[in-house]
Amino acid sequence: MRKFILSLAVLAMSAYTYAQQITLEGIYGGKYRENYLYGVNSLNDGENYTIITEKGLVKRSYESTLKKGQSNEVVLFSGEFEGYEFSADERYILLQTETKSIYRHSFTAKYNVYDTETKKTTSVFNGNEIQEPLFSPDASKVAFAFENNLYIQDLKTNKVTQVTKDGEKNKIINGISDWVYEEEFAFVRNFDWNADGTSLAFVRFDEAKVKEIYLPIYYNNLYPEELRYKYPKAGQDNSIVSLHVFDTKNNSTTNVDLSGVENYYIPKIKFSKNTNLLAVVTSNRHQNNVDVSVYDITTKKVNRVFTEKNKAWIETDNLTLEFLADNSFLWTSERDGNNHIYHYNTNGKLLNQVTKGDWEVTNYYGYNPANKTLYYQSNSNDGKRVSTERQIFAIGLDGKKARMLTKNAGTNSAAFSKNFTYFINTYSSISTPKTVSLVESKSGKDLGVIVENTQLKTKLAADNIGTKELFVLKTAKGDDLNAYVIKPKDFDPTKKYPVLMYQYSGPGSQTVTNSYFNSNDYWHMMLAQEGYIVFCVDGRGTGFKGEEFKKQTYLQLGKYEVEDQILAAKEIGKMPYVDASRIGIWGWSYGGFMSSNVLFKGNDVFKAAIAVAPVTNWRYYDSVYTERFLRTPEENASGYDDNSPINYAKDLKGNFLLIHGSADDNVHPQNTFELSEALVQANKDFDMAIYTDKDHGIYGGYTRIQLYRKMTNFIKKNL
Repeated sequence: MRKFILSLAVLAMSAYTYAQQITLEGIYGGKYRENYLYGVNSLNDGENYTIITEKGLVKRSYESTLKKGQSNEVVLFSGEFEGYEFSADERYILLQTETKSIYRHSFTAKYNVYDTETKKTTSVFNGNEIQEPLFSPDASKVAFAFENNLYIQDLKTNKVTQVTKDGEKNKIINGISDWVYEEEFAFVRNFDWNADGTSLAFVRFDEAKVKEIYLPIYYNNLYPEELRYKYPKAGQDNSIVSLHVFDTKNNSTTNVDLSGVENYYIPKIKFSKNTNLLAVVTSNRHQNNVDVSVYDITTKKVNRVFTEKNKAWIETDNLTLEFLADNSFLWTSERDGNNHIYHYNTNGKLLNQVTKGDWEVTNYYGYNPANKTLYYQSNSNDGKRVSTERQIFAIGLDGKKARMLTKNAGTNSAAFSKNFTYFINTYSSISTPKTVSLVESKSGKDLGVIVENTQLKTKLAADNIGTKELFVLKTAKGDDLNAYVIKPKDFDPTKKYPVLMYQYSGPGSQTVTNSYFNSNDYWHMMLAQEGYIVFCVDGRGTGFKGEEFKKQTYLQLGKYEVEDQILAAKEIGKMPYVDASRIGIWGWSYGGFMSSNVLFKGNDVFKAAIAVAPVTNWRYYDSVYTERFLRTPEENASGYDDNSPINYAKDLKGNFLLIHGSADDNVHPQNTFELSEALVQANKDFDMAIYTDKDHGIYGGYTRIQLYRKMTNFIKKNL
């Protein structure tokens, strides 16, 4: 499950005190949308990059991008497209059109290949809607998926070769992730080319034994249709995965024998710099034992290079594996209590721990062989953990000469040039909207601003927006928890204000950050203008404060997280400007699981709660996510049941609003239906809204307008 970010359009609310005020229409209608660079891609020379503008696909030079009044743009393609990708030699551009979403990450689209030399465009697979096209490294071919099979199109002859033929809906998938891999390992493409484009490795999913979920689709149907797909729930059968390599020279496929390594999940495959060597990352079902192996396509042998173990779980959804020119590789691990980068030789021998300290590597950007330097993002500020912030660093491969390249307190995110001479830095803080600037990698010198959002600040000032303050909340148990508060702009410390708490709380997540506002924050600020104070607290189990803090919730999701929200509310209730009798809480997805539990278990503290698309029993959720943190129901029944909101429905005392989309493919509406039935049988009154044919995001047309009006009115009535 991934943290859900609210977006899209909602209607205006009536004015409250100020002449001009934040409105839902403004928030979700784009009034406060930030400017930034779209589709940034560094070119091979390291001196130029491409972006998407109103002119089309445009090339700019890093050097002249800051020079005012000087034209430094070259339009590479001006037709209609929604996404693009260059071939390795940059002669060809793959252009994406007519995109149709499937699940969270997956989609189909039509693709064309544009030849920058001849200016001619060729369709891929005769304009059929395909998935995940990928240029071969020599730019001679494109591999892609169509209706659960893999194909290769020769770009010179346009001949299409069918790689697999057994693909069938809800039975066999070749090269594309099944639902749970896509959702929980966060990728769709499950195939890769070797360096010379002669071999294509892919993962095959046999879904035959996975049970089907079906959701009724009502819209414009006399009889409802059904959305049917394979969804492995906790403890149930998963797809049987296998690894294969297709030889383009003789059109033959080899089945890779993984019997000698952990092989329940295959969360990553990647060819090394060596044409013959394929790296394979595999995992056991518990996801606490991961093997990194190498398959030699010439000898057809698998060699396990090393094994990573953990007493709880390994972040199999966020693996870093990069091969260097000598076939040594970089790997990230939490083995010392924090996420750091390690360097191994080709045989799996540890050469050195590259980064170390009481802080974490939060993103790896790449390695520059010219100066033996790698680049990463961290929550360190010159060696000290600042868990709510992100800075950009450079460090030698030997682990020496670490340098912090960004200086401003807040959140920095980098897009490096291919030669690592420059990076485009996107920065924000709680007081500064996104600012995009060009930075010199060697010195960390900020060369100037490319994009800023001064107009946004002007709009916000005109709408009397308040501020967001970060602080640390200490609970009665002595835990220091990151938190933020949003107060009314005309805040009077002598008054008593009602409080709405917001949280997500999922394992490794983070909601409290030193970054600029999202649509949640704007809505919360609108509520502040209505006279509410909004708090958010990241409790135990959330991320970026070290492995120990994050993994306290292992095998008992909902225990410590709920306890911390209740303890936090008690501390908040002691504040002199808080009306302790009027504290509410809301959340979406995992946050809905939390807000339900908090209201039921903390019924002496909380007056009201909203749960949107909540998990109400982890038995109903998918296998990969749930078992990573709880193991299976057979192994840990109490971990599933002791903190299920369904089992505490009888304890409801406050006001409760339960919301779900009827076509939620992620957290099935079954969760809400089971909880509502438990509440009915406990003879409890509550409010409920089901959004017809809407998925986990609950949007489309005027849906968000009505949804947020309902939530706002519920808060104003009950808190």
